[in-house]
Amino acid sequence: MARVRKNMMASAAFVAMLVFSVALVAGFFGTLHPAFDSFAHFRAHLAVLMAFCALPLLATSFRLEAATALLFAVAAFATTSNALSVPRLWPVQAAYDAEAGDQAVYPGDQAVYPGDHAVYRLLQMNLRFNNPTPEKVLSLIGRTQPDVITLNEVSNMWKAKLGHLASAYPHRILCPYPNGVFGVALLSRRPFAAGTQPRCDGRGAMAIATVDFGGIDVDVAAMHLTWPWPRNQSQQIGGLSGEFASLGETSIMACDCNAVPWSAAVRRVADLGKLTVVPSPGPTWLYIELPDFLRFAGLPIDQVFSKGAVLIHSVSRLEGTGSDHLPLMVEFSLRPEQKKPVDEHETATASVRQDGRTRS
Repeated sequence: MARVRKNMMASAAFVAMLVFSVALVAGFFGTLHPAFDSFAHFRAHLAVLMAFCALPLLATSFRLEAATALLFAVAAFATTSNALSVPRLWPVQAAYDAEAGDQAVYPGDQAVYPGDHAVYRLLQMNLRFNNPTPEKVLSLIGRTQPDVITLNEVSNMWKAKLGHLASAYPHRILCPYPNGVFGVALLSRRPFAAGTQPRCDGRGAMAIATVDFGGIDVDVAAMHLTWPWPRNQSQQIGGLSGEFASLGETSIMACDCNAVPWSAAVRRVADLGKLTVVPSPGPTWLYIELPDFLRFAGLPIDQVFSKGAVLIHSVSRLEGTGSDHLPLMVEFSLRPEQKKPVDEHETATASVRQDGRTRS
């Protein structure tokens, strides 16, 4: 009887291992159909589950199949680490390192370029349309004082709340979504470049503004994609292709992509905009009913893209503010050779470097 039960358990584990392996393989064919790409978002989870089923099978007659599955699970999991900011054993191209003497400089002060570089900060936040603690959002912005803020799920409730930031962030654009829930917004301390106008796409999923960073014009974009298949994320990306292509040679875009960095959806966005995907600092989304200590099992679906003169120094997750997403703080600088002529009253914004950052 015990042997029968053992064989039944081994057979069940083998079937489960096969099911997970089929879903795992499907995720690698996301370019063929968005349905396959939906499996890619859970690649890390599927790889762990498949390995968990395979391990006890090493002591059964399924040992060969189990060993093969384990190797595949490890290889599949490794493909996700390439898109995360994790320590590496091989050299990578390094961006400019901020100097310890970098200091904050705001309009009204004389421009300072430590080592001919200024370090800027962009805060990416999914506000959550019905956030019960909006004061945490305003407090975080007040404490961190980023140069530019990209916001998602800017519902009607948030319009009045963001009005409290008007004096600190006078340069702004809010793009309402048709349902009044999933709008986007872009707020900036820095002025918009002379002769340019911020703009929204036709349905309020993307806001773009050309911001003057101490003499360098940078296209900054905030974007919010809908959920993957069976929702219409793929069609939405196609509809935004013209906006991606319109981004200038030097650009930075932050978004709640509802897609992981190794997915075909994120690669497609990057290709359409000729952008580079910045390595993610880790899971940013977790189902809101779950406790935060399970964050490691969440999904890294908030992404940052860049190109041109933008040099990303770090991307780090900040504390929660009542949303199911964690905010991201992005530190970046701009290649000085890209600067246009500026007068003595031009200003730049730099930030003090903090320890413990997840570096890209």
